[in-house]
Amino acid sequence: MVAVMCSHLRPKSIRAGRPRSAEADAAILDATRAALVELGWSKLTLGDVAKRAGVAKTTLYRRWANKNELVVDAVAVLFDELELPDRGSLAADIEGVVFQFAELLQRPEAKTAMMAVVAESTRDEPLRERIRVSIVDRQKRLVLEGRARAQARGELPLESSQEVADRTADLIFDIVAGAVVHRALVSGEQVDEDWVRRFTAVLLGGLGAAGQLG
Repeated sequence: MVAVMCSHLRPKSIRAGRPRSAEADAAILDATRAALVELGWSKLTLGDVAKRAGVAKTTLYRRWANKNELVVDAVAVLFDELELPDRGSLAADIEGVVFQFAELLQRPEAKTAMMAVVAESTRDEPLRERIRVSIVDRQKRLVLEGRARAQARGELPLESSQEVADRTADLIFDIVAGAVVHRALVSGEQVDEDWVRRFTAVLLGGLGAAGQLG
């Protein structure tokens, strides 16, 4: 009986929605970032984004329930641009991705979006979850890639279990992302070559390592 009911309902659920257009999605996310730079968080509306993207409001509302979700997805696309090219050593790999991350945070659309969604997420648990899924979890790929490469070089040991590996990856991501976001967005200080070198030394060698640098 249940199977019959499910088979009866399935065609309706398929017909109820239209296929998503990758071109429309890209236009909407581009328009969102442009609106953030021009208008700021408080004045940005879904209606304005739809007009800029050249799509109907209904097209936008079918994809995003509110501007919080839309802005998170718009900035997540920027974070997906981050790469971890092989620079020959773990230290060099870390320095490279930290510079990339800092440069991304200096882009007006990324800076405005990050400050806004983090502030909003303090009172919006669904928004925090969307940030975790759309940005944090996706960018942990960089930690996993860098760690695997360093282990293959013999620079890092293998973890004793998958659970330990997962916890370590989470911790590394939190340390790197937290330090760079605080430096670039909260303190407003430069993420320059000297800072990146000292940060990498602390990350790899512990608290005593930075003091030994010239």
